[in-house]
Amino acid sequence: MPGTLTKKQLAVAVVSGAILLSAGMAGCNRTQTTEELLTEAQNYVQKGDRKAALIQLKNAVSQSPDNVEARLRLGNLYLETGDLPSAEKEFSKAASLGAPADKTLPQLARVLSAQGKYKEVLDQVTLEKAKASAELMARRGDAYLGLGEREKSKEAYDAALAVNPNGGDALIGLARHAAMANDLQSAERFVDDATTRDPRNAEAWMMKGNLLRSTGKAKEALAAYDKVLEINPAHRSAGVEKAYVHIGNNDLAAAKADLEAARKELGSDLNLTYAQALLDYTGGKNTEAKESLQKILKVAPNHMPSILLAGAVELNLGATQTAEQHLRKYLETNSNNVYARKLLAQVLLKSNQPAEATAVLAPALKGDSAQDAQLLALTGQSYLQSRDFAKASAYLEQASALAPGAASIRTSLGLSKLGQGDWDKAIGELERAATLDPKSTDAGMALVQAELRRGQVDKALAAVQALEKAQPDNAQVHNLKGGVYLSKQDLKNARASFEKAVALNPTFFPAVSNLARIDIAEKNLPGAKKRFEAMLAKDKKNIDAMSALAAIELQQGRMAEATTWLEKSQSENPEALQPAIMLGTHYLRNKQADKALALARKSVAVNPSSPELQDLLGQAQIATKDYQGALESFSKLAGAMPKAPMPQMRLAAVNMMMKNDTAAADHLKRALALDPKFVQARVAQAEMAMRAGKQEEALAAVRQIQKDEPKAALGFQLEGDLMLSQQKLAPALASYEKAYALSNAPGDLIKISEIMKRSGKEGEAQARLVKYQAANPKDQVVGLVVADSYLAKQQYKQAIASLESIVKVNPANAAALNNLAYAYQQEKDARALPTAEQAYKLAGQNPAILDTLGWILVEKGDTARGVDLLRKAVAAAPEAPDLRYHLAAGLAKAGDKASARKELEKTLASGKPFATMDDAKSLMRQL
Repeated sequence: MPGTLTKKQLAVAVVSGAILLSAGMAGCNRTQTTEELLTEAQNYVQKGDRKAALIQLKNAVSQSPDNVEARLRLGNLYLETGDLPSAEKEFSKAASLGAPADKTLPQLARVLSAQGKYKEVLDQVTLEKAKASAELMARRGDAYLGLGEREKSKEAYDAALAVNPNGGDALIGLARHAAMANDLQSAERFVDDATTRDPRNAEAWMMKGNLLRSTGKAKEALAAYDKVLEINPAHRSAGVEKAYVHIGNNDLAAAKADLEAARKELGSDLNLTYAQALLDYTGGKNTEAKESLQKILKVAPNHMPSILLAGAVELNLGATQTAEQHLRKYLETNSNNVYARKLLAQVLLKSNQPAEATAVLAPALKGDSAQDAQLLALTGQSYLQSRDFAKASAYLEQASALAPGAASIRTSLGLSKLGQGDWDKAIGELERAATLDPKSTDAGMALVQAELRRGQVDKALAAVQALEKAQPDNAQVHNLKGGVYLSKQDLKNARASFEKAVALNPTFFPAVSNLARIDIAEKNLPGAKKRFEAMLAKDKKNIDAMSALAAIELQQGRMAEATTWLEKSQSENPEALQPAIMLGTHYLRNKQADKALALARKSVAVNPSSPELQDLLGQAQIATKDYQGALESFSKLAGAMPKAPMPQMRLAAVNMMMKNDTAAADHLKRALALDPKFVQARVAQAEMAMRAGKQEEALAAVRQIQKDEPKAALGFQLEGDLMLSQQKLAPALASYEKAYALSNAPGDLIKISEIMKRSGKEGEAQARLVKYQAANPKDQVVGLVVADSYLAKQQYKQAIASLESIVKVNPANAAALNNLAYAYQQEKDARALPTAEQAYKLAGQNPAILDTLGWILVEKGDTARGVDLLRKAVAAAPEAPDLRYHLAAGLAKAGDKASARKELEKTLASGKPFATMDDAKSLMRQL
């Protein structure tokens, strides 16, 4: 019954209770005195167990709140372990309880200074109070230095040394003073004096370590940090700084040991968490690094080092939008950081924003970094991606001159020369890159691709074989070799190369995918599936494999099975972006808006900083008609991507749906301000103008698209649509002809044929469609239009021939199968029923398919099943009179004349003509 303990639970409860009871009894024997607690705390400190010491000191303060000694000891331990706010509280309380000033004021000054409360230091430590104390005068110097008053800080440090020439704090202060003036020689001298005169001053050794580290003396820096930890094992920074030195030397095991040791002393700490993130990032553990950084940014959202590192981590993880968001935020306050600019440029290049990358790099090119080879190379790559090959070559040549041994730069230079059509120099640069780094797949692959582009397949094969010799166990190389063999139409060797790649790396998706493509081309879908399933046997969470299996199921029209694979991919990788986005998009495509919305909300909660997921959430809210929610989501997206036009486009689209054209127009203007050639915004402007009846405004927007994209069909397609909406058939036809000349797209040809039919040129229109279908037998869209034309003229044999050619190309084309079944039925062909059944399996909710199969069944005498399907067809399309007539005929044949008459009355009530109207009237007379 509910609430009853099982035997196992009862046993655990009894044992636990006994333990708690015994612990309670021990604690109840007697209460420790404050003095005993202080003694135990001291013993714990001597043993190095500061956590236990803190507990006992807190107990002492709790037991005797007015005990000055307990407060001072607790404050000192907080200071030692870096809990500065708690230390400040205890020293202030001790002072208020009457503790001697020489016990509280120096410590309080130290705590306030460490927290950057420099004015408070000067208020508390007046000149009068400090003049006889070297330590207090040094604290005044620290405060002045923190406030940028360098002359006053030096005066204070000099005064401190006049009181105590061996005062380490004053010497450290002078070292910092010199370092701020870039006088490192003097800084080192002061630090050396500090460690000599005050050898037990941990901060002196800390400063020495930092100076040594900044000058590249790693070994000596480590020794200094070790000295700090010898003096104060709980020092807040020394262990972390040691870890940074080891990370810089790529000694990751030593860095890990440093952090583990620091963690034992300090417990949880943001500096430790950041160092762990850096260690994980350096070791290639980007997911782990991201987790650490998220912890930091949750409590310290403006911690700039974490924001910068987060940008680098997200770049490695492929989350380019999130990386861009972090790096732009970092550059807002650190605009001179060249490393951040280079990182952001890499992000922008990966997300195909070369113009933005060029703009980000430009400020750095004006300063001392103009001789930075990597900076020049990235600028060259930006121009390369923009297809400005002359500028790309110029920058890459400068970069190559500065770093002649950099294979990656020569690879990019070779590609830029290819773009300029300078084949000889291009091949020369790529060959030099491959020679400089024989194991560089980038250089080798670029050389192979270059040879293939100029038709030199044998030279491409020789290049890939040379790469294979240098890297015989590289799956990527064998996959490339397979691609070259495919170019030679050598399927046997291509397959062998791909198989070799998979043997070397069973989860190498490109090679597995290439083998699957060969299987699919050979009509071996089960074989293709098995390849991806084998990948999953090795890696059950493999996103690419599950996505590929979903794609195969979709090609076969197996929607449920495709959904299952996508859902599994997402459930196996709940924190990954790609599976969530793919599944959410799939739900939206298949009208499962509620599922898409639930998934998007859940995913955004896991990855709140992902622009991609924020976009998915907005799309799902549109699909569920939550337009206000969509506006909020896309506003957040715009905030995260202030320089991207797409969020503004999204906001415009939602406002258009809400009939708020003024707001929509504003967002479109913002999108175009960010990118004057952003075509989608121009299209939306044209659509809004057309909707408002502003034909001239619409035409102006269309003409701007034609100007911006003169080789694209879109502008002429839109002009055709605009002319057609005004019933201007001749200008519309001319525009569509221009579009078709640029696109050779079936959609444009179909529009041309429709206008020609309306202009009395039906025969010529049909001839053009038939000619196109003959030249493009795999095109299914035009084939369906041609077949529909034959069906309308009751030329069923011609329709059958056209539809059979479509089904041969794509056996899962439900529309073609449905129309083919209808044509077979008209020709009394026995294949009508199995063909209709096949269409029903693929799209059983489609009313036209339900009608075709139901009508065939009725004609064959299976009225029970036929009428059931026809009812479903009418329920799905209640305004379709032909479907309702078929239902009436089926009911009449089944003997339900009353119901048949009711359906006919509904069908004929509108008076509008339809294909089977005469048959419907005839049946009504019979009833």
